[in-house]
Amino acid sequence: MATGPSFLNAIIRTPRSASLSKSCSRQLSTTSSLFAKLAKFKGKTMSKGKATKLKAKLQRRKHPGYKQYDLKDAEQFTLCDAMRYIRAFEVGRPPSIPKYECHVKLKTKRDGAVVRNQIRLPHLVKTDIKICVICPPDSPAATQAREAGATTVGEDEVFELIKSGKIDFDRCIAHPDSLPKMQRAGLAKILGPRGLMPNTKLGTIVESPAGAVKGMLGGSMYRERQGVVRMAVGQLRFTPEQLRDNIKAFLDKMKKDAAALSDTTPKEISEVVLSSTNSPGFSLNGEFRSENSPPTKALSGS
Repeated sequence: MATGPSFLNAIIRTPRSASLSKSCSRQLSTTSSLFAKLAKFKGKTMSKGKATKLKAKLQRRKHPGYKQYDLKDAEQFTLCDAMRYIRAFEVGRPPSIPKYECHVKLKTKRDGAVVRNQIRLPHLVKTDIKICVICPPDSPAATQAREAGATTVGEDEVFELIKSGKIDFDRCIAHPDSLPKMQRAGLAKILGPRGLMPNTKLGTIVESPAGAVKGMLGGSMYRERQGVVRMAVGQLRFTPEQLRDNIKAFLDKMKKDAAALSDTTPKEISEVVLSSTNSPGFSLNGEFRSENSPPTKALSGS
């Protein structure tokens, strides 16, 4: 992993110009209108639900961004030191089951666009991904998808499984010819909340599902939730060098995603935290190892 500047300090910044003053004035005017609404209803009966929604909206306007903490006095760790402590929490567990997880905290607006994408890391983390392909069952696309490794392929039968709650897959790809049937089946309300609904922007609605299946096997998806992007970046058996490569690839990809949103929603990386399935999180300082870190060979394998 690169040293501090490329790890935490290479923050994506957006030039602050006249647009900032416009957004501030817009925020103030909106907040004033909300106060006016509250004053209007003062002394009158307002339903509890409406009052709660209005109060929440006012709160969001007063605090448009997520809370940030000053890291100057916080205890932070090198990658190797964080791995040493995390492995202590995972003693006795199979090295292929617990996963290292990377949590990237962003300085961003609450109501802005979110970072969402997928990546194939240099060192595969999850190799048992199950992929569903929605396409005409007797089409060449269906045959190619099965040969590529898709576990569930078809249309009507797949729709029935999804509606019955038997969603035994981790990714979902759709052929454009199947979109009308999907809409009539009402799958969006089932797959959408689970993050499985095929989407053109994510490359999950394609003419050639086989290529997408091959690209997804071993790939990982991530999405920003409440200002934090979280993703598994390694298995416990990984060496520090493998984990470093995966974290760097993840952060580089995230920076590109955030840069693409900078015109509408400026985003900056404020903190990177490493944890595992059963351990607490350790804030990283951007360094690979320190003088007191254990040898890298002691931080891999079982």
